[in-house]
Amino acid sequence: MLKIHAPPNLIKPLLSFDLSFLSSISATLSPLQSARLHRFRLRRTSIRALVAMSIPKSNSTGQSMPEHVAGNWYSVPGLRLLDHRFMVPLDYKNREASSKISIFAREIVAVGKEEQPMPYLLYLQGGPGFECPRPTEAGGWMLKACEEFRVRGTGLSTPLTPSSMQQIKSAQKLADYLTHFRADSIVNDAEFIRVRLVPEARPWTVLGQSYGGFCGVTYLSFAPQGLKQVLLTGGIPPIGDGCTADSVYRACFEQIIHQNEKYYERFPQDIEIVQDIVTFLAESEGGGVPLPSGGILTPRGLQFLGLSGLGSSSGFERLHYMFERAWDPILIPGAPKQISSYFLNTYENWVSFDTNPLYAILHETIYCQGASSRWSAHRVRADHESKFDAIKATKEGRPVLFTGEMIFPWMFDEVKALRPFKEATQLLAEKEDWPPLYDVTALKNNKVPVAAAVYYEDMYVNFKLVKETASQIAGIRLWITNEYMHSGLRDGGGQVFDHLMGMLNGKKPLF
Repeated sequence: MLKIHAPPNLIKPLLSFDLSFLSSISATLSPLQSARLHRFRLRRTSIRALVAMSIPKSNSTGQSMPEHVAGNWYSVPGLRLLDHRFMVPLDYKNREASSKISIFAREIVAVGKEEQPMPYLLYLQGGPGFECPRPTEAGGWMLKACEEFRVRGTGLSTPLTPSSMQQIKSAQKLADYLTHFRADSIVNDAEFIRVRLVPEARPWTVLGQSYGGFCGVTYLSFAPQGLKQVLLTGGIPPIGDGCTADSVYRACFEQIIHQNEKYYERFPQDIEIVQDIVTFLAESEGGGVPLPSGGILTPRGLQFLGLSGLGSSSGFERLHYMFERAWDPILIPGAPKQISSYFLNTYENWVSFDTNPLYAILHETIYCQGASSRWSAHRVRADHESKFDAIKATKEGRPVLFTGEMIFPWMFDEVKALRPFKEATQLLAEKEDWPPLYDVTALKNNKVPVAAAVYYEDMYVNFKLVKETASQIAGIRLWITNEYMHSGLRDGGGQVFDHLMGMLNGKKPLF
């Protein structure tokens, strides 16, 4: 097991360690000290609403809608919850002319602490494009966090769903609309709420998981006055000029190949099963089989299972058990072989673009500053196609390699939920005038305490790129570990949160 505590400028390259972990899009908080934890899922990709079309600026009496509306306290086991709704500008650079959109935030405290003065913690979820899990009881990091913080979270803001986005008929107008749903806008949302909600507009603690960590670094760049301290888990972004997606995917392909090797070493029987499925799909009419939603499963679509299967805790096991039930049983001798409905439904549940399309639409834009992505993953994959061509691998008797956290243009043909947004996504891929997401000078002069959990073999947030960025954030402390995968905040309960807080509050001093 590898554990390293060190400032980034002291980290040396690590060689020949056999470590592992992965996963992205999820998180786990823990206890801070003794206050309320505001858990706030600030990702416009799911918390912002199509207000210009669905939420009026005034009510039925002609009165303006209030900026902030709070509900009443209610309960789940061990927790008390309070819902808030805010009306915020879609475009902060043009506030007066901008339409308003609705943001939902859920405040969470331990039972009996509703009126106690406690510091706020803002939780930024992974993604982009996924909602914060609904709390059902006091457990995991939530239980820990509520010992000392108010937690604020989101999840009911009018979502940008396949159906709601189709209200915008023009691809160009939709693309323009979606440009306001990146990390810079998320930070503006956070500041809008902080100054209206936190007593005396005091700075709050931010916890960012995966993409939420990217947003945390944007926060450090442009609004450090709103931050008391920052915790990052599996979420330190590349911060170079232009579009950094190419460097991300070049680095990640190496790790993906390694994860595939480990998967097939664990489950060698799956080599033949996957090859058989690829052959069946390739020989089917149209090069694939229909999916329950109306899309099509092709060999390259099958490879996309690596996104969750290779990068999350228990992902290897879940992927293997999925392949165990890939085929329908033959009840009558001579009946044709076919892929089971169980497998096809499970595949779609894993992909989940029907409920979270923004993950695909905006994915590469999160790396863009003043330059276009031009379908970066697709271009970089072409350099590795000899290894990732599923049909060729099957014919040559090699294991079929799964891909990782990458979005490809063909998905907007094969995935039914994404088809309506093919043209808008193409426009976003070609867009060059993206505003900056990071300020390197500000980060080099950072005064906000920052602690980060860095997962050594993270499939989504590459370790080498993390070290490069960390070296440019003044005062950051890194906890480098293979004890957890990318989903350590979710899987580790309060341990990860406790560890990071200890790095900031002196319980784990420099050594």
